[in-house]
Amino acid sequence: MTGRLTGKIAVVTGAASGIGLATALRFAAEGAEVHGLDRDADRLAEAFSETEHVHPLVADITDERSVADAFDAVLARHGRLDIVVANAGVQLFGHDAAIADLDLAVWRRTVDINFTGTFLTMKHAVRGMLPTGGAILVTGSPTGLTGEGGGFTAYSATKAGGFGLVRTVAADYAKAGIRVNSVVPGFTTTPLVTAISDNEEQRAGIVSRVPLGRPGTPEDVAGMMVYLASDEAAFTTGSTYFIDGGMSTL
Repeated sequence: MTGRLTGKIAVVTGAASGIGLATALRFAAEGAEVHGLDRDADRLAEAFSETEHVHPLVADITDERSVADAFDAVLARHGRLDIVVANAGVQLFGHDAAIADLDLAVWRRTVDINFTGTFLTMKHAVRGMLPTGGAILVTGSPTGLTGEGGGFTAYSATKAGGFGLVRTVAADYAKAGIRVNSVVPGFTTTPLVTAISDNEEQRAGIVSRVPLGRPGTPEDVAGMMVYLASDEAAFTTGSTYFIDGGMSTL
């Protein structure tokens, strides 16, 4: 690693697995002090038990008091906040559905985590970064832009809302030196995405549509996160970056 984040203070939500875990570990390898935030204390402790520079941070992103306390703890420890990755999310497979069949409880739960949780994460990230500036990254999904994965009404709607938040917050806080960008993984081997199907033939069908000929990995996405979090991306804000093996070109 090149130390591109040396001395940076970072928070990554949804850090106990998948893209959040890979990003937290990569940030630490690049020199950052990282707080991996998740509501699952046991999985956090297991994920980072052997990593010196990633610190477990237990919080519920749907609860503003919990989010505020978590960010306050980071600021109390380090005195500043440089990078926040709003990555935590949920897709309620088997319950999310076309709108005529979608239960209100499923809609509300998805909105609480994916949209309100992202809003609260970004709100307290901005508050922590106002004195010094920083970088906020939001994990998006093609479903919020293209309709890919039809029938996931609640998930798609919340991810579309996330793109709107990114653009609005980027415009509002650019003069404060806060950069905000979206990172959009394609079909990536994470617990959330691979839960779409445990059928190898179906997965192969999805991969056959990827121009680069393979699924993405969490580490592929983490590489873009490092770039956007680093000073190399100092003139980048309000933008959307696809890490999808070329699927967005089709």
